[in-house]
Amino acid sequence: MRRLTLSILASHSASKAILVLADGTVFHGTAIGAGGTAVGEVVFNTAMTGYQEILTDPSYAEQIVTLTYPHIGNYGTNHEDEESNRVWAKGLIIREMSLKASNFRREQSLGDYLRQRNVVGIADIDTRKLTRILREKGAQNGCIMAGEINVEKALELAQQFPGLKGLDLAKEVTIRTPVEWVSQSWKLGQGFSDLNEPKFHVVAYDYGCKRNILRMLADRGCKVTLVPAQTPAKDVLAMNPDGVFLSNGPGDPEPCDYAITAIQEIIDAKVPIFGICLGHQLLALASGAQTVKMKLGHHGANHPVQDLATGRVMITSQNHGFAVDEATLPATMKATHKSLFDGTLQGIERTDVKAFSFQGHPEASPGPNDAAPLFDHFIELMSQ
Repeated sequence: MRRLTLSILASHSASKAILVLADGTVFHGTAIGAGGTAVGEVVFNTAMTGYQEILTDPSYAEQIVTLTYPHIGNYGTNHEDEESNRVWAKGLIIREMSLKASNFRREQSLGDYLRQRNVVGIADIDTRKLTRILREKGAQNGCIMAGEINVEKALELAQQFPGLKGLDLAKEVTIRTPVEWVSQSWKLGQGFSDLNEPKFHVVAYDYGCKRNILRMLADRGCKVTLVPAQTPAKDVLAMNPDGVFLSNGPGDPEPCDYAITAIQEIIDAKVPIFGICLGHQLLALASGAQTVKMKLGHHGANHPVQDLATGRVMITSQNHGFAVDEATLPATMKATHKSLFDGTLQGIERTDVKAFSFQGHPEASPGPNDAAPLFDHFIELMSQ
């Protein structure tokens, strides 16, 4: 056992890595994934668990994720917990990698998972210092280099990264052809099962959709047709859906003019609409509101959000760098939820048609089920 532990330690420290921020800050650490370079916007996530779901969330495209919880990887990885068919995060930053992964569902260690998927990562750095920098200065562009390292080159790459403002990533991460979805949520001893008798047909726009969102819809009797981000509204309406879902996704919502136009046409057709994350921002834009780039965004699984109608506070999962500007809401739209961290808008609802949206990720179960009733509200709108 001692020889095995020493062997693991030796492989863990075999390759050096650096993280360089665009402001010139340099962190030296240990490579935990593939060798090479990763460049993107560096953000921090305060979740204690869920690192695999975070890595495979398309909303993290072009971002390097820092996990503030210090000890990561202790329960390993498995294919059932992936939120998409690949890792979308550009890189991973952690304080300490667990040398042992123990869980009855474990298939791979986190290190092996990263290496197999060619994801660059760095450990053994002061993530508290890094988080303070991001908190004070806002999200920073950065570069991770693993293996052969060059601080000057890494700084140049970090400073050349254009950032996410004005970047349309929904059309980059979306599916290319429509997909039918009937798989329901995972259950202990059963795994995944398929919906047998659908009650509703929901057409979901894939701007970077997470699988568990689709499962939550299937749990409530919805057969889902997932369509590419640039699908015209006429094609969606031709499917005669009971409701239309606008998914989460990465990047700036404003350049997604194709999505805004399609949503406006679906609103005019008076089909019930439910949006999450990027879908929330796009519904706002389609209704005449505006969005803004946040200083550091919201990323984590412990964000308190208040329902303005009931006063109830829910613990939510968040992942967004843009927000809807409440001051620009039109007369046909009202605020429904707000963040108790900074007062930013978290939920909106149209007053003239059956359309509403939520900024957080209600399927991610941080509460664990605090925000799940949002899906039930969508079912109510379709039932009416």
